[in-house]
Amino acid sequence: MPHAQPAFPPALRDSAPETGASPNLAFEGTTPYEDYVRAEILTNLQKPISDDPGEMVFLVTTQVMELWFTVIVHEWETAARALREDDLPVALAALKRSTYELTSLNASWEPLAHLTPAQFNAFRSALGEASGFQSATYRRLEFLLGEKSAAMLVPYRNAPGVHARLEGALNAPSLYDEALGWLARRGHAIPAAVLERDPSERYAPVQEVEDVWQAVYAGDQGSEECRLGEALTEVAELVWRWRNDHLVATRRAMGAKVGSGGSAGVAWLEKRAGKHVFPELWTARSNV
Repeated sequence: MPHAQPAFPPALRDSAPETGASPNLAFEGTTPYEDYVRAEILTNLQKPISDDPGEMVFLVTTQVMELWFTVIVHEWETAARALREDDLPVALAALKRSTYELTSLNASWEPLAHLTPAQFNAFRSALGEASGFQSATYRRLEFLLGEKSAAMLVPYRNAPGVHARLEGALNAPSLYDEALGWLARRGHAIPAAVLERDPSERYAPVQEVEDVWQAVYAGDQGSEECRLGEALTEVAELVWRWRNDHLVATRRAMGAKVGSGGSAGVAWLEKRAGKHVFPELWTARSNV
């Protein structure tokens, strides 16, 4: 029985085994690959400010992180919308995909985590007041996690389009809000005060919500509720790892110095790393 020929990505087709047909090499304009991926644009967005070769690594890695932020926001918005529409399979699929993307995002720290202080200092001054906490896409990601703060809109007050998108995300229910709404519609005792809370406020843990998750985890391990809980827990764990990897990379590169943009640097990151998103999913485990 003949074996199926393997599929080769566009970039590898020139080296593929002969199958009797040659790839099309003649195009009227740019290649279809370029039209779709826009690689020429992507690979020309890097404009280092210093002459230090390490800055290129820092810049590209940061831009890669921005792309991962974009796709993760897309996944979580998809999951939140699906939960609102009681479409759990779509929500679970989006959450699962986001765990692979979070793993790749976290791996992006690797090139930066091994910069020595002298290597980082060689181009750090070129960054000026630029800081990762100013990333608008990362702010949308944090808002989806329930980490809401109206004060974080201030850096974008002179960028009306960005400010409007972030304001919309601030005032929209978070991913966890939508999960708790789904549980309530399934008959679980989520308090009305939680369901009707101001979504622009940072989520704070509630004992009755912990009780619901405790009952879920003490029950049928194959239930839809348990599957959702585990999907959210996996996301929360990877977010925690992201924060810790950020902390370690910063501590290695600059110690306890003041952070870019005037932040407290490592001290601020330590505080962030000590927090879990979706808090009752963690505390409920102590009582199961």
